[in-house]
Amino acid sequence: MRTDFSKPAPPSNDKRWKMIDAAMRRYGHKPHALIETLHTVQSVFGYLDDDAFRYVAASLRVPLSKVYGVATFYHFFRLKPKGEHTCVVCTGTACYIKGANQIMKALEDELGLRAGETTPDNKVSLMTARCVGACGLAPVVVMDEEVVGQMTPDKVLERVQAWRES
Repeated sequence: MRTDFSKPAPPSNDKRWKMIDAAMRRYGHKPHALIETLHTVQSVFGYLDDDAFRYVAASLRVPLSKVYGVATFYHFFRLKPKGEHTCVVCTGTACYIKGANQIMKALEDELGLRAGETTPDNKVSLMTARCVGACGLAPVVVMDEEVVGQMTPDKVLERVQAWRES
């Protein structure tokens, strides 16, 4: 047990910080718990922000730059809240060959976004994935966690428009 460890105060009184503390405690507040802790923060809050970075860095005794570097290196971590709906376009080889790039272009043009962004009204987040493992259904788009195959730009835009009108 570390005797030089003084526990920093959570960024707010939000009870969800107790779950983050429990995750760090499982690993003895050691630096090797960084990725697992960041996963827990994202799972609990939906994304990682500056307050989370500072709290995790202080709690695990790692430089803030390392926390930020890990969070920005791994594609899984989000630094902004996601929208009410998520649209993930698979950009794996099979999907790309069968038109994923046209689907992305149509979505970017329609929504005024690039991959990784959310509409100003927080209705739709647009993301990409390197491969979702459904190559036989290419091109694939994951719409609110539902894998939808053999998509076209028109089919995707129709579903996204329904989200925006709801």
